[in-house]
Amino acid sequence: MRAASTTLLALDTSTRTIGLALYDGVQVLCESVWVSQDHHTVELAPAVAEALGKAGLACSALGALAVSLGPGSFTGLRIGLALAKGLAMVRHLPLVGIPTLDALATAQPLMDIPLAAVLRAGRGRLAVGWYQAQNSAWQPQQNENKQNLVEVLSPQDLAQQIKTPTLVCGELTEEERQLFERKCKPVILASPARSLRRPSYLAELAWRRWQAGQIDDPATLAPIYLHYNEPIPSG
Repeated sequence: MRAASTTLLALDTSTRTIGLALYDGVQVLCESVWVSQDHHTVELAPAVAEALGKAGLACSALGALAVSLGPGSFTGLRIGLALAKGLAMVRHLPLVGIPTLDALATAQPLMDIPLAAVLRAGRGRLAVGWYQAQNSAWQPQQNENKQNLVEVLSPQDLAQQIKTPTLVCGELTEEERQLFERKCKPVILASPARSLRRPSYLAELAWRRWQAGQIDDPATLAPIYLHYNEPIPSG
């Protein structure tokens, strides 16, 4: 087996789209993304074992863990956090939590217009995080407490809210894409491929934090759940 104690395992179970990646700071050793029919519990751990096997790594070779914090579904986030925390505590590994929409935003090309990163929020709604390109990266809009702001909006409300050219990426159905193309001319839709939440971007963000010593306490790290009546803080 290949030994690589600096390898980071990243997990994203925020929605039905599940992803995991192995990253060593130089290359992505393995990446997997699939749509689960709410079978996160039985699919995640075997997928991690399969990824390690493909990369020629034993679990003991992991050096750190990363996990998406949400927003997202209650069950999906709970399962991802449980596995990440369990591995972190048992193997005494550093753990880094990253807001889910930050990883999605990071994958987008930088543009001199706002970015709306979205994912499914249930009840036909979308969780929307707003970003601006600053310092060569997409930076989230924040509230007075320096927390990322995420709104829960219907696709129609999001379309009405966008008045100037805005890049929109993330989990959109065919009907929602048609809605934006038909009723919201300022919207620039990211392609389905760019809208996929790739866990390798989650891994890169977490790697930087890990190398900077910015790790989280597994005992207190908490997911970001959705709230339907008001904007929700994240990060």
